[in-house]
Amino acid sequence: MATRKKAEGGILASVYKTAAGLHEAGLVDKATMREFDVLCLTPVEPLSPAEIRALREREQVSQPVFAHYLNVRKDAVSKWERGEKRPDGPSLKLLNLVKAKGLRAIA
Repeated sequence: MATRKKAEGGILASVYKTAAGLHEAGLVDKATMREFDVLCLTPVEPLSPAEIRALREREQVSQPVFAHYLNVRKDAVSKWERGEKRPDGPSLKLLNLVKAKGLRAIA
């Protein structure tokens, strides 16, 4: 069995651990485990320009430094904060991770 992302804390972590044990015993199939994996992912929600700026300011970094962490160009962060463009794909996922866990989570 491949290593799976573990859910963090609480009931979901307990249920996931139990399901993983049942999977190893052959009592839970791969499709069911995939459903549990999806439940353990960090949700990806759209962020407004104000939320992106507040997030960057909360982390106390400049636009160029924030861009470096996200592996995007500085002008991308600037455009997101002005509402000229909206982050999507991997950038939006990283922003949501930073929102949930802080900048160190992606460092």
